[in-house]
Amino acid sequence: MQSGNVPDSQHRAATRLVAVVVTYNRLAQLKATLARLLETAPKDLQAVIVFDNASNDGTAEWLGSLSDPRLTIERSETNLGGAGGFAGGMALARDRFDPDWMVVMDDDARPEPGALAAFHARDLSQWDALAAAVYFPDGRICEMNRPSRNPFSNGRAFWRTLLQGRDGFHITPEAYNSDHALKIDVTSFVGFFISRKGLALAGLPDPGLFLYGDDGLYTLELSNKGGRVAFAPDVRFEHDCQTFANSQRGRFHPLWKVYYYHRNLLLLYRMAAGWMFLPVLLVIVPKWLLKARFHQGERLVFLSLIGRAIRDGLLRRTDIAHQTVLAWADKR
Repeated sequence: MQSGNVPDSQHRAATRLVAVVVTYNRLAQLKATLARLLETAPKDLQAVIVFDNASNDGTAEWLGSLSDPRLTIERSETNLGGAGGFAGGMALARDRFDPDWMVVMDDDARPEPGALAAFHARDLSQWDALAAAVYFPDGRICEMNRPSRNPFSNGRAFWRTLLQGRDGFHITPEAYNSDHALKIDVTSFVGFFISRKGLALAGLPDPGLFLYGDDGLYTLELSNKGGRVAFAPDVRFEHDCQTFANSQRGRFHPLWKVYYYHRNLLLLYRMAAGWMFLPVLLVIVPKWLLKARFHQGERLVFLSLIGRAIRDGLLRRTDIAHQTVLAWADKR
């Protein structure tokens, strides 16, 4: 038994866990994720909710052919983005099942065998939320899902960030080999476990964020409200993510993603930095504008989207319709 854990029998009988999976046009990945979840013993996973973001690749038809009693399917008439999908799926999990804990993930992410049993074996009374250790299928740490502390939380964290960059405020690779949970402030929605108390503190994700940063904003707000969030290295998830496989740093395709990425990142910086937000803004905005060099033939539209993102981030506006953002990006 690992240090800080208690016997399974003291938690499994009382801890009801529901999984929420958000999917959009990745049927092959969804099939792998649901297979992994539904092969989990019912004592470890009470129910699985799939929130289908108006997929048009046969996902709805395939889901309709399934009959597992633990499976609940919610289909949106329109694509609400990752943020809208998680908000809808978590609301359904709360209202229909009232679980002690829920775990959320994208359709291309899934618990490794034994991960949910490891979750139940932990002393959950110490925490309001847990972040899994997320790896690529080849065993490498998935960088985009590496949890972090708020770099503006204290002077030591701030200076460490200035000297080391991302490594200054993200948890270290060595932490993945630890036997102990580690307090964090920010994590992703891949293998994110939240308790009933944590959900009461943080509420639901803001669906208006649509895409990018919704998980960081949500978990940082939970931490700021007194939620106790930890990294659990023994709860392992696999993320079969292709987001950065062929990426070009600074370039966005399709172009409308420019708006959400920068608006939501500005909101995250504002929440994290507090009174230091203005000097941070003066540093990051010139760097953002320089990305226009990667968008030959569409630089004016890129700069227009950046300008709108900065404006709406400063105004804390998250009520812009997705169709409006698409129209902004289409003005070539």
